[in-house]
Amino acid sequence: MSAVVAATESAVVGKPAAPALSGRVGVRATLRHSFAIARRNLLQVRNDPGQLVDSALMPIVFTLIFLYVFGGAIWNGREGDYRQYLLPGIMVQTIMFASRATGFTLSMDFGTGIMDRFRSLPIARSAVLSGRIIADVARLLLGQVIMLSFALLVGFEVRTSPLVAAGGVALVLLYGTALAWLSAVIGLVLRSPNTVSSAGFLWMIPLQFGSSMLVPTSTMPGWMRTFAEVNPTTQVTDAARNMLIGGPWTGHATSALTWSVGILVVAVPLAVHRYNRR
Repeated sequence: MSAVVAATESAVVGKPAAPALSGRVGVRATLRHSFAIARRNLLQVRNDPGQLVDSALMPIVFTLIFLYVFGGAIWNGREGDYRQYLLPGIMVQTIMFASRATGFTLSMDFGTGIMDRFRSLPIARSAVLSGRIIADVARLLLGQVIMLSFALLVGFEVRTSPLVAAGGVALVLLYGTALAWLSAVIGLVLRSPNTVSSAGFLWMIPLQFGSSMLVPTSTMPGWMRTFAEVNPTTQVTDAARNMLIGGPWTGHATSALTWSVGILVVAVPLAVHRYNRR
């Protein structure tokens, strides 16, 4: 076990902390520190599996509801199988729901005082944020694997090459990572974990339901369709859908990649700035 991991675990169990670093930390050391923090966060998930509800259980529930309760009304008279349209959208919804946990857990860590312990350890300050994101990306990836496995179980068919399909899943994961950083900003700006949770839910509603995630944008009123077609969730969903079941995807993938990178460019510096100030 490395010294960094041992120092991190001592913070978790309340042992005395080592003196804080006085100088700039190198890239390799920062990466070690980040993965040590990520390990600590993943151990929390192992000890509290309920944290996987958003990324594992809720998508299955939503799939059953929309496929077997609303599916007949939504897809009535349309060609094709609603499963082929719906399941890629649920994969995007999965990543969006799960990304909200980043801000909530950061807010909880500040409330319990663990952040003060982290700041007293000889680790890079940025490792706390990056470690949180690494752990959450691992959780997002697990959610995608579970969701895709369940989709195949209920009859979803991947109709493209393994490489293209994997690219679609990677694009969804990148979008989730960008949203996780945005959630981190909210968690660092707002003080109460309950407020962070409520705010994270509210700002995601228009992004989810004002998109092509569950229904085609052609069925929406003109003003809503305009919003839906520029919504990054629509671009990610359409790209992932066509990369899984076939169809033109390069345009949507380019737009989705641009949105994801753009969110990261804005959210990452903001999160670091708010963390340093808090």
